[in-house]
Amino acid sequence: MTSLSSKDIEDIFEKLRGGLVPERGLDSYAVGIDRELAEIRRQLDLVAKGLGNVKFLRGGYGCGKTFMARLAAIEAQKQGFATSFVVVSDNDLKFHRFDDVYRKVVSELGTASCARGALGDILDRWIGKIEDGLISTGADPDAADFDPKVAAKLGEELTSMIGNQAPAEFVRAIQKIFELKQAGELTEAAALLSWLSGSTNVAASAKRVADIRGDIGSRDAMAYLRGIVGMVHAAGYKGLLIVIDEAETILRMRRDSRHKSLNGIRQICDAAGSYERLLWLFTGTPEFFDSRHGVAGLTALHDRIEFSKDGEFASLRQPQLVLRPFDRDRLRAVARALRDLFPAEHAEVHASKISDAFIDLLVDKVTEGFRGHVGLVPRHFLREFVNRMDLVQQEPDYQPMAMKDRAYEPRKLTPEEESALQNDGAVVSDVEDEEPGPIPVEEVW
Repeated sequence: MTSLSSKDIEDIFEKLRGGLVPERGLDSYAVGIDRELAEIRRQLDLVAKGLGNVKFLRGGYGCGKTFMARLAAIEAQKQGFATSFVVVSDNDLKFHRFDDVYRKVVSELGTASCARGALGDILDRWIGKIEDGLISTGADPDAADFDPKVAAKLGEELTSMIGNQAPAEFVRAIQKIFELKQAGELTEAAALLSWLSGSTNVAASAKRVADIRGDIGSRDAMAYLRGIVGMVHAAGYKGLLIVIDEAETILRMRRDSRHKSLNGIRQICDAAGSYERLLWLFTGTPEFFDSRHGVAGLTALHDRIEFSKDGEFASLRQPQLVLRPFDRDRLRAVARALRDLFPAEHAEVHASKISDAFIDLLVDKVTEGFRGHVGLVPRHFLREFVNRMDLVQQEPDYQPMAMKDRAYEPRKLTPEEESALQNDGAVVSDVEDEEPGPIPVEEVW
C-alpha cells in the first residue's frame, strides 16, 4: 500500500506522460539507487550538524540525474530542510551572473509545506517561533508592548544569527518587512520581500522605506545568500539544499560565459565550507566533467572535484557521485512499481493485461528501437508504458501483447538522444572550436 495521496499519484503519471520527472512521490518507484541515496542522506546529516559542502551527481544521458536530484530534494524536505531546485539555462540563467543564480535560488525556495516561493513563509515561521518563545516566558500576545518585544527579539536574532554573515541592507529589509506587516501595509512589505528575493523591478520609493538603494548585484549575491541560509535555520529548518540541475548546459554557452560559469562553480567549491548548513548538489554529464571545454579545462576546479575509479569501483564519498546507467532488470522493476501504483478502475483486468510478460516484451521492444542502448531508453519506455496502461483502462478490447509482432520506432528524440544514437550511446555536445589550453581563473563575484 502507498501513503501517497490520489493527487500525488495523478501528478506522477501526468508528468510521465509528458516525458518529465515528477516532483513528488519519486520514492514510490525509485529502484536500484539505495547506495547513492544513502550517500545523499549522509551529506544531509553532515549539513544538519553545521557543515557546508558541494556534491556532484555524474551520469550519462538517461542515467536518471534529474530523478536523483529531485529525489534528494524530497528526502531533504522530509528531514526538515528547505530546498531550491534550479535548472541551468543558456537563455534565462547565466551562471556567472550570480545575481541571476541568487534570484533563481530564492524564487525556487521550497519547503514541505510550501512548494515554491517560500521565502515569505520561512520569514513568517521565524517570527512565529519568536512569538511562541516570548509567550512561553509569560509575555501577553494581546498586550500593547508585544509587537515591540517581538521586533526587539527579531533584532537580537538578526544580529546574533545573521548580522555577521549578511549585508546591513539584508537586516534592515527583514526588520522593515516585519514592521510593515504589523502595520497592515502588506503591499509595501511584499515589495521589500520581492527585493530581498532578487527582483530588479522594485520601485525606489519602496526601497527608501528600508533605507535601501539599488538592487542585489552579482558581487553581493553570495553575501545575501548567507543571510537566506541563516534565515532558513532561524526558522527551524535543518539547513538548505540547493540543486543545480543540467550543469552540462554550460558547455553550450559562448566561450567567455562558459569560462566565467566554471569559475563561478570553482568559487562555490572554495567557499562551501564557510556556508554552514548549506549543501549544493550539481548534476552533470561525463563530458561536462571530463572535457577540456568543461571542468577538466579549469585545473583549479578539476583538482578539487576530480573523479577517480579503481577498476570498476568508485567511492561514493568522493566529490562526484557516479550514477549507474539503467539496465533491463532496473527498467522491469520500475515498471512493476508503477503498475502497482497506477489507479486502475478494474484491478484484475489491469493486472492480467499489464503482466510481467508484457513488461519484459516492452523493455525488449523499446531497447531494440534504441539499438540496444538501454541508457537511452528510460524516458521513452516510461511514456510508452504509461500509455499502454491508459489504453488498457480506456479500451476494453485493447491487448498490449499484440505489439510483439511490431517494431518500436523512437519518436520525438531530443538532440541529446539523436547524438547518442549517432555516437554509439555517447552524447557529444556541439561546442564551439577553441584553442586548447587552460581556462583562465577569474573571480566572478
